[in-house]
Amino acid sequence: MRQPRTKIAALLCALSLSLHPDAAVRVDVLRPVGGLPPHIVGLFEDPLGFQQAPGGLYYVFDRRAHSVYAIDAAKTGARKLVEIGQEMGRIIQPRGFDVAPSGAFVIADAPRGQERIQIFNAEGLRQSGFFIPGRATAAVGAGVGIGAFVLSGVSSLQLTDDRLLISHPESGGLFTEYSLGGQGLRSIGRLRETGYEQERDLHIAMNAGLPLVDPTGGFYYVFLAGKPAFRKYDTKGTLVFERHVEGRELDDYVANMPTRWPTRRFADREVPHVAPTIHAAAVNAQGELWISLTVPYTYVYDAHGDKTRTVQFSAAGVFSPASLSFTRAGRLLVTPGAYEFDPSAR
Repeated sequence: MRQPRTKIAALLCALSLSLHPDAAVRVDVLRPVGGLPPHIVGLFEDPLGFQQAPGGLYYVFDRRAHSVYAIDAAKTGARKLVEIGQEMGRIIQPRGFDVAPSGAFVIADAPRGQERIQIFNAEGLRQSGFFIPGRATAAVGAGVGIGAFVLSGVSSLQLTDDRLLISHPESGGLFTEYSLGGQGLRSIGRLRETGYEQERDLHIAMNAGLPLVDPTGGFYYVFLAGKPAFRKYDTKGTLVFERHVEGRELDDYVANMPTRWPTRRFADREVPHVAPTIHAAAVNAQGELWISLTVPYTYVYDAHGDKTRTVQFSAAGVFSPASLSFTRAGRLLVTPGAYEFDPSAR
């Protein structure tokens, strides 16, 4: 009689897994296949961005040192391209960084509390820049942040060869597309319902996110805080779909999501400071979206918005990436640590 019971138990187990597919998804642990050598990484205080230009040059955005470094393709040495300073061509209190397909790069900073965008060529020479009117800067206090670092606002940006995308829920749209000269071209995406509509600062923080260009067409927008979710928009800015970011790794967070948030004093009022759910996100050449959670897991979604993988990054222990960037060769560059991973590894 035991053999039939064993078969029945196996069938029930298989049925349980089919009803709960996430329970059957294995976690792929990725380990570095390269990266910057220790003597170069040791130059940086807080490397928050690590990207590669088409010609092979690497860039590192060191937030705490208010600097951007260039590293040659052979990874033999580093030179500082942009240094600390309030004047044009230098940076102070930097918050955002991105590299365009052409090799130009953008830095968002905040001299005297005013949000500023500066675009540099591959040699670190300033090409253009502008201030964002009206953005000085409740986002510093009322943003989504880790410690003193704010993830929303100008820190959530992406540069193409002729456009700049910036998270801007204060405007009534999720993100705004700017010309490289600073002209606002269009806003994309309606704000989502948060339950905090009567508390404007919280409502804005729950709509802050990462705007990302999909190389296969359109845009993704990944919400940084609140109920984890992302949206896909086509090139015209029309919503294609919205997906919740779900998995057992997030179950405890979602079940215990706070309804009240700590505040900080900003100017003459108290403003909320919201902890993020999402650390970073990036899109590969196939249109797959990689989302790094604040817990040490990364979810991978295909072009239809279906989750296909759960990944962990392990170097000197398992960690949650603070930034993700794909190279033209398909490798994945990650900070902290300035590591290089093969995303196809299983």
